[in-house]
Amino acid sequence: MKKRKKVLLPVIMITLLGLFSVSFHAIWEVRYSYDDFEKPGYCNQCHDLFYQQWDQSMMSDAYNHEWDEIEYFKLAVAHTENDPDIPAAVHEGCNGCHTPMAFLAGDMPPPDPKTNPRANESVSCDVCHNIKGFEGDIPFNHNYILEPGGPKFSARKGEVTSPNHEIDTTAFYRTAEFCGVCHNEKSPHDVWVKSTHLELQEGPYYAEGVVCHDCHMPDAPGKTAKMGARYDDAKMHLFNGAHDPGKIRGTVEIGMTPDRQDYVPGEPMVLTVTLYNQKTGHKFPTGSVEDRIVWLHVEAVDEKGNVYHLPVDKKGFEGEEYTIASEELAYQDLGVPLGIENFEGLRREMVPVGDRIFRMPYFDPQGRMTMMQWNAASLGVDYRIGPRETKVETYTFEIPYEVTPGELILKAVMNYRLLVKSVGEYLDVPEEEYTAMMVNEQETTVTIYP
Repeated sequence: MKKRKKVLLPVIMITLLGLFSVSFHAIWEVRYSYDDFEKPGYCNQCHDLFYQQWDQSMMSDAYNHEWDEIEYFKLAVAHTENDPDIPAAVHEGCNGCHTPMAFLAGDMPPPDPKTNPRANESVSCDVCHNIKGFEGDIPFNHNYILEPGGPKFSARKGEVTSPNHEIDTTAFYRTAEFCGVCHNEKSPHDVWVKSTHLELQEGPYYAEGVVCHDCHMPDAPGKTAKMGARYDDAKMHLFNGAHDPGKIRGTVEIGMTPDRQDYVPGEPMVLTVTLYNQKTGHKFPTGSVEDRIVWLHVEAVDEKGNVYHLPVDKKGFEGEEYTIASEELAYQDLGVPLGIENFEGLRREMVPVGDRIFRMPYFDPQGRMTMMQWNAASLGVDYRIGPRETKVETYTFEIPYEVTPGELILKAVMNYRLLVKSVGEYLDVPEEEYTAMMVNEQETTVTIYP
């Protein structure tokens, strides 16, 4: 067993002002160093398949991923420097999940990813396989209990051995709470800004025994190590999720029903679109929903190719204005970390005006919509699509007099962006970070008579 090195570690102190109200203060104490953790390349010698899967996943890029790098250095760190009301522990705490080794070593802010520091190992093999539990009743804000240098923890039932290290089988590794230590997060304002684990826990799949691993680490025949036994249920280390077009594709099923099959110009058509989330155990979108944007675009195309955009019918619920695309500006608080006084903001969505948006807006202490989760003081209406939930949208379309008679094609496309386009463009984020991914599409036809 390795001898623990003594270095400084910032610890997040949690003060119970209310239920899990969080007060952030950095306090330094003796803990671990980078040398207490094996490098992923070392693990690759035996666990080559898992290493390759991890290396091509977001787990290996959680710190040096380009948008995360920009968000961290250009916004989070700069925000704590420019705003005395934002404690430094806010940007320090980001590393507890994005590069746990740097966090545990007190290396904060970690070095520039371009210098290839060990912080770039992000959520590495040795980090996860040294977590033995979590503190408190709810996993959140990296409240994991992690002890490097001892046995590697595994979910494999039965007797498992390794010629290189000890193995300790623990039921904790088979629980969704293992993932919740990072996939639940509260802001300094006591607001749940990430709640993927809690959404699963509140949904129908959790009650049926489904956990995160069942979808994001599926079972497959294979060896867990080169020299090991072959299993029918080896857990693939894919971790595919929000950044994977294949995972996003088909999340929501789309159905379309016009109120009639034929019309003449000037008549109203009411198109009903049903949206069923048949794929995720949590809400869609989830995770960093201050960044994510999902929207439904509906249009009609006549026989000459003329395209007519159909805006969604309003339902009238509180906060609905944030669920329908407009030309409104938002994100004015970006001006603080960017050092811009009276920053007017950026386009809130940059999708066709009138399209339905499936989101939960975050608001800063001044009540303005924000995409900086650490600055979220309140949440708006939650109009995301829950697991096994069906949402129904209607579109009232008066058939134009100039429409070409014949077949009228009605199309519905659901799109998804990891980051709001206006923010990505303004901050020079690589375009692939805000390029739209198609979730699903559907079409039907009606007949237009002269």
